[in-house]
Amino acid sequence: MTDRPLRLAFMGTPDFSVPVLKALIDAGHTIVAVYCQPPRPAGRGQKERKCPVHVAADGYGIEVRTPETLKKAEEQARFAALDLDAAVVVAYGLILPKEFLEAPKLGCINVHASLLPRWRGAAPIQRAIEAGDEETGVTIMLMDEGLDTGDMLMDDAIGIGPETTGGTLHDSLSELGARLIVPALEGLANGTLKPRPQPPEGATYAAKFGKNEGHINWTRDAKDLERHVRAFAPWPGAWTDLEGTRLKVLAAELASGQGTAGTILDDKLTVACGTGALRLTRVQLAGKAAMTASEFLRGRSVLPGTQLG
Repeated sequence: MTDRPLRLAFMGTPDFSVPVLKALIDAGHTIVAVYCQPPRPAGRGQKERKCPVHVAADGYGIEVRTPETLKKAEEQARFAALDLDAAVVVAYGLILPKEFLEAPKLGCINVHASLLPRWRGAAPIQRAIEAGDEETGVTIMLMDEGLDTGDMLMDDAIGIGPETTGGTLHDSLSELGARLIVPALEGLANGTLKPRPQPPEGATYAAKFGKNEGHINWTRDAKDLERHVRAFAPWPGAWTDLEGTRLKVLAAELASGQGTAGTILDDKLTVACGTGALRLTRVQLAGKAAMTASEFLRGRSVLPGTQLG
């Protein structure tokens, strides 16, 4: 622990960020302001909904700021006036301009969900699974004006297994980030932890994805598609078309068989891919509950030869 509690701002938006905020508060540091994305319309009624970090900060009684942009001089002056030791940034959603990066005494510290320099960018969790990586992790780094290019303070790895999904890895990395942030921050503050440059080799980019990227292209290799299903579970979900209706594929496994890509091969929802085959084990029709393949087939006949996609 440092000689005194650090004076911090926290900048984050989704569920992933909340455990890190809690860890800083539990460690006794002072969060003078929380920055997050503004409330957005959500749900069927399209009512404005606060993001998870906003809700958590309200529960702690911390001031919440939700600027649409950080480029305005008055917003930069408000931030500088906080007189911070550091700002901790976790999946905030806005790029920090130079004026923000340079305002805190120790700088801005980012919790990034990969082992940098691999998977810089917006979607490191999903891209690591998609690529077939055997491990990933969390890197705590000092932010600079580049895209996840700053010097590293601390990192730790976690394995990616055959059952790992985007959802399970998200939760594991969120917890790991919460464990690392306090010793990393305090080591920087007391001088026992020295920033080190990222390795010059091995940088990759984790491109942002949207809902449509979950669409299954059956001409791809079955191994690639099995990872695709896991990477986008639970959101946005891998999906295909079954007789004009969207069918979410929540889980799948490699299977034997071959045929025209996208064709149902048997009575167990085995689908031919560009190479190999994939058996759908858990699915969900639009507007219906999720169910196992056997439950689904008891309520709907899907004959061999049916074409998906």
